[in-house]
Amino acid sequence: MTTAYKVLTGEQMAVLLRDGVFLGAPIDLADGYIHLSAAEQVTETVDKHFAGQTGLHVAAVDLAALSDAVRWEPSRGGQLFPHVYAALPLSAITGHRPLARDADGAVLLP
Repeated sequence: MTTAYKVLTGEQMAVLLRDGVFLGAPIDLADGYIHLSAAEQVTETVDKHFAGQTGLHVAAVDLAALSDAVRWEPSRGGQLFPHVYAALPLSAITGHRPLARDADGAVLLP
């Protein structure tokens, strides 16, 4: 898999676009890596960790551009999630969009 996704607040997205790099959300900084989700994990991530929040964005991340900084590690229910052990550069973002859902409630990906 070469693409994963980062859910960002509007403020975090603005920082990434302005500064060209995202250093991490508070949970990322506390855990020592940036949390990403595979495509099939994004909706559950939003529902679990961002419930009730508005103004969210989803950014597509090119994992190949981050090479050795990416590790797939177990998390929820033993699922493997991509974690980035480095800052996330804007150059690794292949697309982004405000968070939206389809008719079934699944998060639409950029």
